Amino acid sequence: MFRIKTLFSFIILVLVSFGIQAQPFPLGEGPWFFDTYAPSSKIKVSIVARGIENPWGMVFLPSGNILVAQKPGGIRIIRDGVLDDQVVSGTPQVQVASSGGLMDLSLHPDFDNNRLVYFTYAKNAEPSAGADYYATTVMARGRLNAAETALENVEDIFVANAWDTAPGGHGSRLRFAADGTVFMSSPFRRNMEKPQDTMSHISKILRLNDDGSVPADNPFVGSDTHLAEIWSIGHRAVEGLAFHPVTGELWASEHGPLGGDEVNIIQKGGNFGWPVVTYGRDYDGTRVAPRPWMEGMLQPEIFWVPSIATSGMMFYTGDVFPQWKNNLFVGSLMTARVPGTGHIERIEFNENGEQRRESLLTILKQRVRDVQQGPDDLIYVLTEESDGALLVIEPVE
Repeated sequence: MFRIKTLFSFIILVLVSFGIQAQPFPLGEGPWFFDTYAPSSKIKVSIVARGIENPWGMVFLPSGNILVAQKPGGIRIIRDGVLDDQVVSGTPQVQVASSGGLMDLSLHPDFDNNRLVYFTYAKNAEPSAGADYYATTVMARGRLNAAETALENVEDIFVANAWDTAPGGHGSRLRFAADGTVFMSSPFRRNMEKPQDTMSHISKILRLNDDGSVPADNPFVGSDTHLAEIWSIGHRAVEGLAFHPVTGELWASEHGPLGGDEVNIIQKGGNFGWPVVTYGRDYDGTRVAPRPWMEGMLQPEIFWVPSIATSGMMFYTGDVFPQWKNNLFVGSLMTARVPGTGHIERIEFNENGEQRRESLLTILKQRVRDVQQGPDDLIYVLTEESDGALLVIEPVE
């Protein structure tokens, strides 16, 4: 019996290592009630909508409706709290493998006037000689029609120099900055050389204008040794981006292998070390790097060993949960590669830095792909399953 269980565990580890999910744990109907660490903080978790196929990113529209990107392709819309049966038309065909597919969504800062929706996706090219597939990651945009049923005039405005024969890679997030530029995390392709290659967009954070061009004040503009779109290098798989509400700094969650997940405070032109330095181990248990630090390479603000498989993240700035003001919320797909251990990590800080962490929603056993604050100051959560759901967290008086 022990050998059978050991074999089963090994099979599960192999499957998840290649991005193949085991049978998901049923979510149930809810609602669920939880006590949290903060004093007098009892929360209620409810299902807003379900039946979303592997949701990846979401965005809240001024109309009150919510757009949700499905990894296999297609954008769904939740109208007045109900998932529309019809897919929002106009998105391109995507390559689906590992965490790649149709990924993040973001509204242009002037959406009220131009109605532009930005998104990232994994794009196929014609097969190269001797390769079965050849893909990169693209930032595209389209104009959402008045009925919110279609994206029109869809165009690729930035195609990353991240062409690779490795399928899918890990995902890409988008965040518009206060100056109107947009930060885009580029894909991870299971390549140990490209993250430090400054002539490749693989495993980088990029900064672009809203038309996909290069801002004049990017750190490597005019360089012969660096691509001009690069803002920072030495990342593995950045699957979360958020601006700190007090300092304005860009923070990024980085998905490690078996260990070494990170949250980094991004610096202009910074090198964050992967894979030369890391606290992580590879999937076979070996150390990726002989040491976790090196002069000239930046240290993470937060790291996890073993991995929690970090995903989307946000800083809470609302008034509904005043005890969580400026806390960081990081999604987790699974802990230590064990299925059914996804959750949300709430991280509290004081003037000296990280003070405490709390795991939320663990009992639901769901892979958490994204967590965001809604316009109503409630907290919304996407579960990444074939029958994915949008959850909402609210306080209980």
